[in-house]
Amino acid sequence: METNEKQPLDKARILVAEDDPNLGTILAEYLEAKDYVPTLAKDGVEGWKAFSNGEFDCCILDVMMPNKDGFTLAKEIRQINETVPIIFLTAKSMKEDTLLGFKSGGDDYITKPFSMEELLMRLKAILRRTKGESKSPERTQYEIGKFSFDFRNQVLKGGEEDKRLTSKENALLKMLCQHSNQLMDRSQALLAIWGDNSYFNSRSMDVYIAKLRKYLKEDERVQIINEHGKGFKLLVPDA
Repeated sequence: METNEKQPLDKARILVAEDDPNLGTILAEYLEAKDYVPTLAKDGVEGWKAFSNGEFDCCILDVMMPNKDGFTLAKEIRQINETVPIIFLTAKSMKEDTLLGFKSGGDDYITKPFSMEELLMRLKAILRRTKGESKSPERTQYEIGKFSFDFRNQVLKGGEEDKRLTSKENALLKMLCQHSNQLMDRSQALLAIWGDNSYFNSRSMDVYIAKLRKYLKEDERVQIINEHGKGFKLLVPDA
């Protein structure tokens, strides 16, 4: 299929978090038919995992979802990405809910039932303002004291020799960098990287944290602090 350069919004990657399996499937199939690339999550927990491990141009979040509602998911997304557009879907139309949606970081708010044409129109309008404009690419390079972390190539440079990271080491270090000098929530990291926050996976994450500390120990200014029961904090010196 030939690329249509007049339609730069085609192939935009869309995260759809919707707990209604019928509506979720219809949304995903409709977006795919319109030449978008949808990723369907059945609840907020799956939505957070998908967002943490992928790159998206827009998020469509149902408000009322089990395990984690759309407002909570939006706030978590905003902690690591302040610019990705978020559209809320809800059966409620109360003004207070609409305001809460925007306070949670939403860009638009659609009340059910809605037509697919309306959703598409709103989606296109948002993507023209964001993806259609010049945007900074997803960040893949981080400076950690004397070290340089290349997320895309899974390499930590700056020590006695370059360190090739495993997939989990790579994902965990990126999440720490995204929360640099701030608390990285233990449960969020477990759900995003391991898929659940079971005791076994929690112990596994502690092992990976210990490995990252070992890799970074050549710069004594860099520390990974454990806040018991809460999470970890990557402390890095000011540039």
